[in-house]
Amino acid sequence: MPESRTDRIVLVTGATGKVGQTFLQRFLRDETWQDATVRALCHKRVVEETSRVQVVRGSISDRAVVADAVRDVTHVLHLATCKETPDDVMDVATKGLFWLLEECRQSPTFEQFVLIGGDAGMGHFVYPHPVPVVESQKHSPYAGCYALSKVLEEVMLEQYYIQYDLNGCCLRAPWIMEKDDFRYTLSFGDDVFGGPRWRDLVGAEAANRHEASGTIPVMLAADGRPMLRNFVHVHDLAEAIMSALGHPAARQQLFNICMDEPVDYRIMADYLYETRGLPSVDVPTPFHRTWLDNDKAKFLLDWRPEYDLSRLIAAAWDYERADDDPRKIWYPG
Repeated sequence: MPESRTDRIVLVTGATGKVGQTFLQRFLRDETWQDATVRALCHKRVVEETSRVQVVRGSISDRAVVADAVRDVTHVLHLATCKETPDDVMDVATKGLFWLLEECRQSPTFEQFVLIGGDAGMGHFVYPHPVPVVESQKHSPYAGCYALSKVLEEVMLEQYYIQYDLNGCCLRAPWIMEKDDFRYTLSFGDDVFGGPRWRDLVGAEAANRHEASGTIPVMLAADGRPMLRNFVHVHDLAEAIMSALGHPAARQQLFNICMDEPVDYRIMADYLYETRGLPSVDVPTPFHRTWLDNDKAKFLLDWRPEYDLSRLIAAAWDYERADDDPRKIWYPG
């Protein structure tokens, strides 16, 4: 755990997103970092400035903006990303990261770079993984620019370890859940969160019946068995970031950050029936069961996820949204 110091500035890109907002709340109440300042690099949305939160506005693809943001910074948390938006993805994922790393390696105050990666770079459930996915496995992104960007980010950071002995680490996360997200991943309606879109798999007529009855889809893998799919709750990811910040064992390491076990869709459906009386239906898919292994983070960072399946379900089904808390699409594509 890092010692408390008054000269630390933590730059956060993507601070207005799902992970960024949760991290800021967690960071600002941490006693070890109570004298540190957060600097948020904001583009379209802006966080509120306070005595401990500074804001730099502009595009991460603009080197002058990045240079201004990195000035006097000790730590960088890079969250900024975009999905299937080819016009933007290279500016954010490649050029933006390049400018950040270039400024960091030349900065006299810089100490650590933390990148939040994604299991899209491993193809998550698109490709078969016959053994648990560990950090040493080769990249295997699925089709599309988003998965490609996750690979490019990890590889670029690794090259800066080799070329400049940069102190950094990557926390590779699967699908990140908050609030009632998990509940809406299972909706047969048009309000489904993420993919797959269940109504496209079963047809509109069946989907309407299932939506009306609150039916839960049991995703079946290509081999007919219930799907195993990896998730992480945003609070567990924020805790992992806090564990990695300033930790000597994080130096130049890659960590899978996820629940201890992937969600088994059959076990999930049985649990929802037992606890909430919700029916379920099997939905065949061409996807594959995966198991993301998080032992390395537990061993080196002494991090433990708090969310298991039952807690993930309880958090999603018990959450009540206020009028000023609409569901958001954090990035298009």
